[in-house]
Amino acid sequence: MSEKIALICDSMSDLPENFAKEHGIKVLPARLIYPHREYLDGIEIQPEEVYSRMPQEVPTTSMPSLLDIRTAFEELIQEGFTHCIALHISSALSGTYESVKMVAQDIKQIKIQVIDTRTLSMGTGWMVIEAARDIKAGLDFESILEGLKALQDKVQLYYILETLEYLRRGGRIGKVAGMIAEFLHLKPVISVNTDGEYFTYCKAKGRRKSIEKLVEIVQNAVREREINLAVLHGGAPQEFEMLLKRFKQFPNIRELMASQITPVLGVHTGPGLLGVCFYEV
Repeated sequence: MSEKIALICDSMSDLPENFAKEHGIKVLPARLIYPHREYLDGIEIQPEEVYSRMPQEVPTTSMPSLLDIRTAFEELIQEGFTHCIALHISSALSGTYESVKMVAQDIKQIKIQVIDTRTLSMGTGWMVIEAARDIKAGLDFESILEGLKALQDKVQLYYILETLEYLRRGGRIGKVAGMIAEFLHLKPVISVNTDGEYFTYCKAKGRRKSIEKLVEIVQNAVREREINLAVLHGGAPQEFEMLLKRFKQFPNIRELMASQITPVLGVHTGPGLLGVCFYEV
């Protein structure tokens, strides 16, 4: 019997909406919880609204519900899918992976592989995009999984923040530099390690130099190899446009994507995030 392969991811993958629709990818929305209302991430609320209410109102967040996860799998069964690949935000940063894995264990009518991408945002997004393209190209289930394993080792993510306050509030500060660095106006360039936790890749004195560090990281990457690059922002549109303009001049960028981080991630970063995510092709 021929394989019919589906893809599931969560809203923290920052997957471009039109790409998800075009490839029939099921995106499980996380939730933002304010005192008087709960919102589905990226569907019922947009990043600008979250930032405009900060710092007076900082919502809590929760992962996709077990009901949403189960419903997504049941819909795939009804649609005749035989296999499913579910790619999710790092288990060190969210319980989403564990929840999806738990629900998947009860589903017997479809073969499901749940993957802890050990990254987030377009780090996960690039993996979803490549899997979707492999499905479209007719690759079989096992070949796609092998390709994802190889890609996971290559994806690199770096970002800077205006303040570490929101990361600290959300308890996701991990191995990132603390109070002394902030007192000295040292801005960390944050990355994700092989365990899927945040860590300080390097530090720069002030905002402008931290942006230059991001540019330098990409410059070094494109010196001798081709990359696919995503440029990200959360509440920093002007600096984002300037970054995009600069990267468009770089050689060796095969594909350049622009993405705004989803509201749930914005809660934990606050306004002022700029980031780059790339891998060698």
